[in-house]
Amino acid sequence: MAQEAGGKRQETVDKPQARRVVTEEEVRATPEGATILVPADALVTPLARTLAQERRVAISQQPVPSGPPLGAPLPSPWGRVVALGADHGGFELKEDLKAYLKELGYRVQDVGTSSTQPVDYPDFALAVAQAVASAQAWRGIMVDGAGIGSCMAANKVPGVRAAMCYDLATAKNSREHNDANVLTLGGRLIAQDLARQIVKTFLETPVGEERHRKRVQKIVDIERRFLRR
Repeated sequence: MAQEAGGKRQETVDKPQARRVVTEEEVRATPEGATILVPADALVTPLARTLAQERRVAISQQPVPSGPPLGAPLPSPWGRVVALGADHGGFELKEDLKAYLKELGYRVQDVGTSSTQPVDYPDFALAVAQAVASAQAWRGIMVDGAGIGSCMAANKVPGVRAAMCYDLATAKNSREHNDANVLTLGGRLIAQDLARQIVKTFLETPVGEERHRKRVQKIVDIERRFLRR
């Protein structure tokens, strides 16, 4: 890009953005059986790749579209990525929802867990929340036994507005009134058919009128006020 400086024409070059690097430390901090979502051009160190194989951690490198801005019309589901996670209490429902989401036309990023062996729900709620906050996923769904703890954990990630929904009314309200971008479910509290309906409602409901958007912006402002600098 050419610029004028002191009457002289100078050429400036835009600096390229730094590429994402996956390190051994990041893999070690990732729960076994989970997935690390990274851009297609990310660099993975040799030690990180070796450790990932040992810990059964998948490193998914692929371009992922970001979500629309607040209040934007919802797009067709085709190609949209939904990050999906669960602990042992939500594993079976997660597996059913994975197939259902694909039927609806969404791409699924399964961040774990991969069995009914006991694990800690905050680890997987964090993985889902980070995928959404970084725009690697359009929406997130996390399933644990009751859905409450995962909602608390996910909401600690800046940029995430997680809602624990237990019926169609709460699913619709969380989107229309709060522009929620992560849904948490209680795998031991709701039936499979109801969970499917909640998921469909959550993903297909747009944010509501301007008055709701203004209130959501106030939530965002509160979050920014307390972020560490």
